[in-house]
Amino acid sequence: MEKARLITPSYCFILLANFLLYFGFWLLTPVLPFYLTENFHTSNATVGIVLSIYTVSSLCIRPFSGYLLDTFARKPLYLFAYFIFTLIFAGYMIAGILTIFIILRIVHGISFGMVTVGGNTVVIDIMPSARRGEGLGYYGLSNNLAMSIGPMFGLFLHSGGASYTTIFSYSLGSCVLGFLAACLVKTPYKPPVKREPISLDRFILLKGLPAGFSLLLLSIPYGMTTNYVAMYAQQIGIAVETGFFFTFMAVGMAVSRLFSGRLVDKGKITQVILAGLYLVCFCYFSLTACGWLVNWNYDFTVFLFFLIALLLGIGFGTMFPAYNTLFVNLAPNNQRGTATSTYLTSWDVGIGIGMLSGGYIAEISTFKMAYFFGAILTVVSLFYFTFKVTPHFLRNKLR
Repeated sequence: MEKARLITPSYCFILLANFLLYFGFWLLTPVLPFYLTENFHTSNATVGIVLSIYTVSSLCIRPFSGYLLDTFARKPLYLFAYFIFTLIFAGYMIAGILTIFIILRIVHGISFGMVTVGGNTVVIDIMPSARRGEGLGYYGLSNNLAMSIGPMFGLFLHSGGASYTTIFSYSLGSCVLGFLAACLVKTPYKPPVKREPISLDRFILLKGLPAGFSLLLLSIPYGMTTNYVAMYAQQIGIAVETGFFFTFMAVGMAVSRLFSGRLVDKGKITQVILAGLYLVCFCYFSLTACGWLVNWNYDFTVFLFFLIALLLGIGFGTMFPAYNTLFVNLAPNNQRGTATSTYLTSWDVGIGIGMLSGGYIAEISTFKMAYFFGAILTVVSLFYFTFKVTPHFLRNKLR
């Protein structure tokens, strides 16, 4: 039997659109804490609050976006959200006061919540179901490539003296090109569906809640990492270009895509997630230890710092397509959008908590203690997934 074709023009266009969207997003992520402290003279705690507002607004729209995508035509909703997301970068250039910036961040978060659920749902629609794990792996790889280039590029621009208007312009240009690529995606015809009565499971995949809680615990330290790792390195005295941390992390994610998606398609979903969980637990305790090791041996700590980035990438990159497939396999076909929404909502809740708690803990203590708190949460996630999520999934999976 001929293997179902995965690589089509539409699939390539949506990979490109996803890459360019996340490039614009990741370019700003490590720069915004510096922007807020330098332009608005905010404290670490305030930085955490402002950054988490983006994620809070994103997660608030996710359940509704899943319902809308399951009910109406998906591509127009995806393109509308992509357009608004792109437009906000232009707004950042004229946000002269913190209040306006916060309002723009709220709108940006709402559009991000819709466009990411839309993109994930559309890509599932246009790929053969037999190669879903592999297809989602490559789709996630487009995020990882953006993550390898975006933060490093943004930090290089910042350290090179580029104005924040210039940095925002690069994000805007990237997303304009991404929007054009998204317009070229051809989606299969979706016949009108009978609207189900409004109920909770139309907005949240109730069977996915245990896995969502496990994923939430993991995303808290991840949110701390993407937003504060440059400040953490600066605080403990690692004087290197921390943009490379994201590059090594993305390389690790890219490496993991070579095998994780295929293992997921062979049915080894829970085994793949557990392997990633063990690795991520080790990484966060090691990242915390860097705060002490730097006083013992600087060169070794720098080496360990970047090795952790590589291993974190492998760990998270292994789990991402497996978690996504786990949620989709718990839902009927007419609730793909809801399943994807629940998956991404769980992730965003944790990211928001990570941003907020990371800034708060650093304000009253240090970033080292913030990462120690995150490391403990990864252990809790590991035990919860082993003893609660895995049996629940095996009892309730539909495919």
